Amino acid sequence: MGLVDRLSLFSTLDGIAVALICLASILLGWHIEHPTTKRPSVTVLMAEYRRAWMREMVTRDPRIFDAQVLSNLRQGTSFFASACMIAIGGAFALLGNADQIQLAARDLTAADAPALIWQAKLLLVVLFLTHGFLKFVWANRLFGYCAVLMAAVPNDISASDTYPRAAQAAEMNIRAAWNFNRGLRAIYFALGALAWLMGALALIIVTAIVCYMIWSREFHSIPRDILLERSHMSTASDQEI
Repeated sequence: MGLVDRLSLFSTLDGIAVALICLASILLGWHIEHPTTKRPSVTVLMAEYRRAWMREMVTRDPRIFDAQVLSNLRQGTSFFASACMIAIGGAFALLGNADQIQLAARDLTAADAPALIWQAKLLLVVLFLTHGFLKFVWANRLFGYCAVLMAAVPNDISASDTYPRAAQAAEMNIRAAWNFNRGLRAIYFALGALAWLMGALALIIVTAIVCYMIWSREFHSIPRDILLERSHMSTASDQEI
């Protein structure tokens, strides 16, 4: 069976649904990382707190607390990377067992379709999981770079390169966090992609739900309100001083 014949097994609505979830993951991620100044996302707000963290680290003695926080962040990336690997392995095990896929799909949709269709639908999930895995691995490595930069910050506050190096560590930490967040979003969309097993319309609906869930947590959530409140309090304190 050629490529054209395989694609003919899918409807136009299937193509629209797949394009929609892929495009949504890209555009939503870009909007979260590049929001308007009037409505910053949690990701952008946390970036400022990470810069403040590194400035405070300069005067903290000893810096054991900072090392522990960074270690916890690296453990998070390792955990999710391992989880993605396990999920990818499970998905490939299903891909190699077409009969089990067909049985599960019939229970969901009562449709009798070739195994190739269900394998292609699972492959979309694998692609999102693989993207997430790569982001988690890169985030883990960037947190490692950040650890080295933090260790290179002089203990002497008066040294000319103390705060510049702390600023470098902050930017590296931010890049690591952004890649970690990208990995988390990939997991969200991987779970959403499972809806394709129930049909193209289900995938479109679940994609909208996933987008709203991610958007609301970044732009309309209690943690965001807390971060903004703290920012306003800091600004007011600076003005009083």
